[in-house]
Amino acid sequence: MRDKVINDARELGLEVSVQTLTRSTATAKEAAGAVGCEEAQIAKSLVFLADGEPVLCIASGAHRVDRKLLAEVLDAAEVTQASPDQVRAATGFAVGGVPPIGHGLPVVLDEALLAHERVWAAAGDGYSLFCVDPRELERCTQAVVAPVGEQ
Repeated sequence: MRDKVINDARELGLEVSVQTLTRSTATAKEAAGAVGCEEAQIAKSLVFLADGEPVLCIASGAHRVDRKLLAEVLDAAEVTQASPDQVRAATGFAVGGVPPIGHGLPVVLDEALLAHERVWAAAGDGYSLFCVDPRELERCTQAVVAPVGEQ
């Protein structure tokens, strides 16, 4: 899976170096501990269904996504968290390893991530991460940037 992420990144004009670790990176807390950064610097890729259609939200690891705010951004009547099976069907990856790239879904990027020069994102499984400038992530995913964190 990491080769797919590296190739997808290249196609988008990103050069990334994937780090595979011996400890889990499946949650924001685990990922931050594994690479020695703040949870706010973890770019977690979460799949939601907006009026039944999958979308990806790249959110700061420091907070939960407010589905009402996300619904406003997406102009959707209803936004629900995708099930693990729906996540795999929409992205080809399991929960805890979904990368922010290479899936072709509409993307909303949490504006809180732009406060950092570099963020860490999943690279295809629950043990691999890559570091990236969040502005480059915004550019290459053509993300809509919005505040989506719970208040």
